Amino acid sequence: MTDMSQASLSTIVFTIAGLLILFVAALGLIALPLRQMTSAQEPLADAFSLQQLVLGKLVPSPSYDTTPASFHTTPAVPPSIASLTLQTTILGITTDPAINAQKRIEVDLTHQKVYAFEGQTKVYEFIVSTGKWGRTPTGEFRIWTKVKSQLMKGGSKDLGTYYYLPNVPWVMFYYNESTAKMRGFSFHGAYWHNNFGHPMSHGCINMKIDEAKVLYDWATPVVTNPKAWSTLATTDNEGTKILVYGETPSE
Repeated sequence: MTDMSQASLSTIVFTIAGLLILFVAALGLIALPLRQMTSAQEPLADAFSLQQLVLGKLVPSPSYDTTPASFHTTPAVPPSIASLTLQTTILGITTDPAINAQKRIEVDLTHQKVYAFEGQTKVYEFIVSTGKWGRTPTGEFRIWTKVKSQLMKGGSKDLGTYYYLPNVPWVMFYYNESTAKMRGFSFHGAYWHNNFGHPMSHGCINMKIDEAKVLYDWATPVVTNPKAWSTLATTDNEGTKILVYGETPSE
């Protein structure tokens, strides 16, 4: 084989290798959002709303839901949609990126508590309820969207764990690469029980409604349009980092 032929063959080989590398990289870029769109398990929130949010679409304010709210076999009364449209001034909330970058939320499963930090300073501490009928995953996460209220439904009627909870207030969904956005894990207010400090959820982090609002306002992404029902995190408006650790008590 001539030197010219060898050079041509080497060029072809390197070209094919380069194309294969680009193809594999492209598949990786596609796979990540696809993993966030799918889940082998039932979502903890309304699947349609979650799909819209994962696709980067904002969800509109909900219409009045006439279906009775219930948690397992216990009836519940959701807050009114109108109560979530009231604008309040929250002291200490900042849009300063330098300050917001120092924020983090820690979830202590063992003690059923949530702590909010700015750098090394703890600014909030709340008693919460984490997963009892479903595991609250541990690890490092980020908030990817906020929603003023969200329909939550799931569980099993046969097992007595079915829940249908419209207008769950002050929801902050979080995720990481192994916990898909479509699973619907979140912080949110809970109006169907008052047993905080004990595991009571299907995997989410239940909070007292007024305290969920405080954390919602403090955490990022910053709500840039108070009239919008949802706020998505972006590269310029990232969600707060979350650390979940410990072991949920057996009760």
